[in-house]
Amino acid sequence: MKKVIKQLIKNTTATILFIAAALPAAGQDLLARQAPIDKKMRAVDSVSIQRLLEREHKDDIVSTLYPDWEADFINRYSSVSLPQEVKIDLRNFCMPINSRIVTSNFGYRKRFRRQHKGIDVNAYKGDTIRAAFDGKVRVVDYQPSGYGKVVVMRHPNGLETVYAHLSKHLIEQGAEIKAGTPIGLAGNTGRSYGTHLHFETRLGGQFINPALLFDFEAQDVKGDFYVWRKHGRGSILDSHQGVVSNDLLAANENEEEEIDETSSNQNEQQASGYRFHKVRKGESLYSIARKHGISLSRLCKINGISKRMKIRPGQILKYS
Repeated sequence: MKKVIKQLIKNTTATILFIAAALPAAGQDLLARQAPIDKKMRAVDSVSIQRLLEREHKDDIVSTLYPDWEADFINRYSSVSLPQEVKIDLRNFCMPINSRIVTSNFGYRKRFRRQHKGIDVNAYKGDTIRAAFDGKVRVVDYQPSGYGKVVVMRHPNGLETVYAHLSKHLIEQGAEIKAGTPIGLAGNTGRSYGTHLHFETRLGGQFINPALLFDFEAQDVKGDFYVWRKHGRGSILDSHQGVVSNDLLAANENEEEEIDETSSNQNEQQASGYRFHKVRKGESLYSIARKHGISLSRLCKINGISKRMKIRPGQILKYS
């Protein structure tokens, strides 16, 4: 009997020692199983923190560039003091119009002896105009001797965009909308010589050539970011490749260039199936209609214009 008891005590002691030795290993296994979860949680936390920092950075940009909110005047912020450098996020964009033809570039216009502070993009009456980025509508106005029906938006990336000569507003002042939201219809209101979209990009009241940011022919932006510099070159950046290109300040001051009618028309025709005519000096609506074998009434109806409308060299007309 004593032998049996001794054996039981011996076996129990061995079991206790085994369990005691096994506990640290089990604890380590438990920690090991939790480790991947902890890493995932840290990754989620890192993404959330990064997004929060990006939002705060955007808020800081806007508050730095714009001291207040002005809903009545388009050119309200021309005297704002800008930092030496601003990185503008061009991601999550939408092209403001589907047209690929730029009919008038940014820069000094000899014919009018004044600066053209945006670019003109070919359009037809009723074409949908969309918000280029997320943002808030600052101005919805009608200026009969200037922009005509116009919309101005402020965006979290620091830019303000201007959409002018619209035939109709589709949005109200103060609305917060996403990129791609329809904001108006193309038209010929205000000081305009034919239906088109006048598009401007501004940073704290300073005009930036939209062609440095947007490629209308490719229907894309030039890169993920644009670095605007107060004294020096602006740079297009890609998230992975770094600097894609540098743009001289002179690019913002180029004189108006002539558009290559053949290549522009071919691109637009391939995209839409329509045929176009670029107005030359001395041409009239009647001579253009006759050249393409259609009636004057038909030409005007296709383009949504009247027979009395004055046309100018460089204007694009659809004739079939």
